[in-house]
Amino acid sequence: MLYSKIIRPILFNFPAETAHNITMSQLELLQQSSLGRLIIQSMGGPVASNPIKVMGLDFKHPVGLAAGLDKDAKAIRGLFQLGFSHIEVGTLTPRPQPGNEKPRLYRLKEDQALINRMGFNNEGSIAASKRLLKRDKSWGIVGGNIGRNKLTVNENAVDDYLLSMNHLRDVVDYFTINISSPNTPGLRDLQHEKALKRLLEAIYQENKSFNNPKPLTVKISPDLSKDEIQSISRLAVDCGFNGVIGTNTTIGRTGLKISDRTIEKMGNGGLSGRPLSKRSTDAVTWIKEAVKDSVAVIGVGGVFTAQDVLDKTNAGADLVQVYSGFVFNGPSMIHDIQRAWRK
Repeated sequence: MLYSKIIRPILFNFPAETAHNITMSQLELLQQSSLGRLIIQSMGGPVASNPIKVMGLDFKHPVGLAAGLDKDAKAIRGLFQLGFSHIEVGTLTPRPQPGNEKPRLYRLKEDQALINRMGFNNEGSIAASKRLLKRDKSWGIVGGNIGRNKLTVNENAVDDYLLSMNHLRDVVDYFTINISSPNTPGLRDLQHEKALKRLLEAIYQENKSFNNPKPLTVKISPDLSKDEIQSISRLAVDCGFNGVIGTNTTIGRTGLKISDRTIEKMGNGGLSGRPLSKRSTDAVTWIKEAVKDSVAVIGVGGVFTAQDVLDKTNAGADLVQVYSGFVFNGPSMIHDIQRAWRK
């Protein structure tokens, strides 16, 4: 109530990226003291444990935070205080990069959606690894979402993924291979079968060489056909991966309430939030059909309510992640979802 009545209207008066930076800096500050953590927890409300084992990892419950919110692993302790079972940090690249030019993040309030073309802005996987060294694993599960640098050509993309894996291998619980962001030129070309097979096999072999190999997941685009999604999912299984995430953001713009002229002014970028809900749930269904119970399925896209979580799990998701829903619903989102389940 406090968020929807007071905090959100104030934050939504700022440009979207400015509001994001304010929120993250406040979480980063508050998480540093016991009083601050109590304040965060009081804003989120109590969250019950509902343990589930996925990919050999123990999750406190199925709902986590998707990559993109805490790109640099600066506020994970604060975010865990809000009740997320797992947090994906990133997308991280081996070398720091500023991302695309601003403005690059927009709210579509009428549609409960976001458009972003951030472009993997991050301080690099080495910097994130140093922060993650300080975390207590009892807080929850952390995934490392990794991608290639903008200036790296696809022929050399494998090297970028392997570098970040090596930087993060001792500080994350699983890896997500991001090949589906629409905001790094040419990245989605890595979803083509020949390039993808080469990438996934190299990542699997590198991970296998570690003293403590991590579960591997691949995050795919919603803008592929059913056949393409299922082909990628089966390839991931064949390459020894442990999970498939459906989905990333979409370049589609159909069915939005906001005017076409306003959308055109916002420009290119990935759309997330409510408009993606059905498409991502369909993708989860298709992935589950392809992989059966051989690997985990993680559902992302348009998750706002307990019913949205249920729709994803009924479609075959073992875990569910949120992003835009958290921006619109605020810190009590996990508490509110669990409260709805109890009714």
